[in-house]
Amino acid sequence: MIIGPRYKIARRLGVPVFEKTQTQKYALRSGAATPGAKGRAGGGKPRAKSDYGLGLLEKQKARMSYGVPGRQFSNYVKHAMAVKGNSSEILLQSLESRLDNVALRAGYAPTRQAARQMVSHGHLMVNGIIVTIPSYQVSVGDVVSIREGSKKKVIFNTLDERMKALKTPAWLTLNVEKKEVKVEGQPTISQSELLFNVGAVLEFYSR
Repeated sequence: MIIGPRYKIARRLGVPVFEKTQTQKYALRSGAATPGAKGRAGGGKPRAKSDYGLGLLEKQKARMSYGVPGRQFSNYVKHAMAVKGNSSEILLQSLESRLDNVALRAGYAPTRQAARQMVSHGHLMVNGIIVTIPSYQVSVGDVVSIREGSKKKVIFNTLDERMKALKTPAWLTLNVEKKEVKVEGQPTISQSELLFNVGAVLEFYSR
């Protein structure tokens, strides 16, 4: 998934959706004038977004937060709205269950982009089988581990430090010694931990 200039995108969305924008450096830079403000007659305020525009913004925040292409994200939403149950929870479960997200949550990778590459290059296994699809959906009981031949790769040089400092979600159990993580339950994440409004995303797609 080609993303583009992360600082510019994060400023446009108004939230630090990328790891490199979750820093003090970004916070200082984001305090600058909003892109496009320069040259506006009288320096007036930007026009208020329509309901459609606000919904579109939330969708973009969600997509960028998880690094999911547009069509794939749309499929996640359509599935969440089609099946019986809480659509918000189902959508978030689908996003959190992605193998690249689990790699990030487990501390295998320092960034979401690195997690995607890690999976694509065949460094991770699910239940002892190499999986190279970042969007692969893990299930309860699955064990994600590092391929033996990959453990000495440069990308895992600081793995011990990352795992020790990591706060693992309740639905994952991390075995630091074996460097593996087990999926203990359905993924959960609170709205306060999100950078987007999941309800607004669903409303946008239900138009």
